[in-house]
Amino acid sequence: MPSVKLKNYLHLHLLVFIAGFTAILGELITIGSVPLVWFRMVIAVVLIFLFIRLTKTDLKVDTKSIAKFSVAGILIALHWITFFESIKQANVSIALAMFSTGAFFASFIEPVFFKRKIIGYEILFGVLVIVGVWLITQSEFQYINGIILGIISALFSSLFSVINGKFVERYQASVISFYEFISGIFCISLFLLISGEGFGEGFFELIGTDWLYLFLLGSICTAYAFIAAVYVMRHINPYTVVLTYNLEPIYGIGLAILLFPESEKMDAEFYIGALLIFSTVIINGIIKNRIKAKKIV
Repeated sequence: MPSVKLKNYLHLHLLVFIAGFTAILGELITIGSVPLVWFRMVIAVVLIFLFIRLTKTDLKVDTKSIAKFSVAGILIALHWITFFESIKQANVSIALAMFSTGAFFASFIEPVFFKRKIIGYEILFGVLVIVGVWLITQSEFQYINGIILGIISALFSSLFSVINGKFVERYQASVISFYEFISGIFCISLFLLISGEGFGEGFFELIGTDWLYLFLLGSICTAYAFIAAVYVMRHINPYTVVLTYNLEPIYGIGLAILLFPESEKMDAEFYIGALLIFSTVIINGIIKNRIKAKKIV
């Protein structure tokens, strides 16, 4: 029988695999990115609410905190919309490669929020990431819209992660996500009404496979993955979790190549640029962990 530690490691890799599979679902779902994210958040918030009720978690928070959660909710909604639109404008590989740049947006955003100086090696790694993006752009310029959207998505993701990191210290993660998703749903609904798209009959008339993929996206890839990630982090140190989640683009691109070999076949420069980005992100994580370990000692 596998040990408890091994089970948690395997569970963690399953969650990373699920995160990578999210991009595959984005490719398979035929509706636009905005309604896609609306359905995802609605399904996820219903399931998270049921989880909160089941665990008898207190949902009461002060008005100021709800306002902060709302800002974060808008950011995660914008991240998902631009991410899925990047897939539709380009492909899964492009979207995931650009998503990896988020770690370096965070390196420059964190000093602003936590009032610390930018570290020298972060600038160097930032340059390496830019070189990686440049290589991808040069080889896949026909996907420039998807590349730009992917970078914007990574920026929104970084802003969300930095802001959300402050909330976890005070509130339970399920409560935070509940209010964030509610605000995201509200803002997307407002946009749909103002833009004229609205919620007519056509909005809910989806093909059977779209309903299936949306349910998988909202349940397994969002509600379950979120709750399970919190559980895993109680048994595995945060550094291992963060470093393992950096494998998400690799899992996702590997799946995309297997499932969509024609649309996901890229030039050699793309893989060199992607490898440069992935390697830099992982090395950055290792260095940061060693610095933290020395400070603790």
